[in-house]
Formats: sequence, structure tokens, C-alpha cells
Amino acid sequence: MSLTDGSLDDNLPRLATVCIPGDGRCLFRSVVHGACLRLGKPSPSESHEKALADELRAKVADEFVKRRADTEWFLECDFDSYIKHIRKPHTWGGEPELLMATHVLKVPITVYMREKSSESLIVISEYGQEYGRQNPIRVLYHGYGHYDALQVSPNGAQSKWFRKR
Repeated sequence: MSLTDGSLDDNLPRLATVCIPGDGRCLFRSVVHGACLRLGKPSPSESHEKALADELRAKVADEFVKRRADTEWFLECDFDSYIKHIRKPHTWGGEPELLMATHVLKVPITVYMREKSSESLIVISEYGQEYGRQNPIRVLYHGYGHYDALQVSPNGAQSKWFRKR
């Protein structure tokens, strides 16, 4: 699948969207939800997912500090201020946090978006390929700061919306 031309790959698994609350933790919640599914665990309850997301956030911030020499240059502001800010539970995460999450969890993460013309899902970014390419954590980016989790659809239907229990 091409990451630049928006073409679709028939070999992509059928994915279902799991709606994640927009509480400033959505990126971290989506990633921990996907990590549970990847390990064959049931979907976490909302409160457990929130706790896991906050734990992942703290580990991601620690990973930034650990990799400061490699990461400081691509942050658009003062490194120490960024780390202090990202540790706050309602601060949105983005690409830098996804990259650090791959190192924390030692798994690949694939980010999808909806193609405007067809509503099909397309891959826009892949992180953590050094940890393999099989069975990545999958998240859906909506383009306006919100992430949802994606799971392989149990019934083969593409892009059904699931409400979090």
C-alpha cells in the first residue's frame, strides 16, 4: 500500500472503530486499548483504560527524557517545558508520543485516516517498524486532534463503529 497516494490495499484486514472518549487521553487510550487486543486480552473497562493510559503517558514522557539527545531536535518548543506539559493528563498527544509509545511497548503502531472520497481507511503513518511489522496496534486519526482505536472486525465488515462499553 502506498502511504502517499491514498490507494487502498486489498490485503488490509477489515477494521472496526472503537470509539474512545475525547478527554485529552484519546491517543494514549487508543494505544492501550490496541495493546490489550494485541495481547489477546479483553477490552479494558473505561476506568482501567484511563489508568493504563495515564501510566503509558508517564512512561512515554520518561522515554522522551531517556532519548533526549535523539528527540529534542524535533520538538517545536523547549524540551523541559514540553515534557512537563505532556505529563499532564488532559494534554493531547500526537506523532512524537506515538513514536515514543512504540519504544515503551516494543510494538509497531499503525495510524489510519478515513479517505474523504470513499470513507475507506488508509494508512498514513507507521511507527516502530524495528519491533516488527506483524499485528501492529492500530489507531484511527480523525485529523482534528482525536484518535479512536481500531480492531480487526469480528464479522469482516469494514469500518463499523463500536461504542466503548
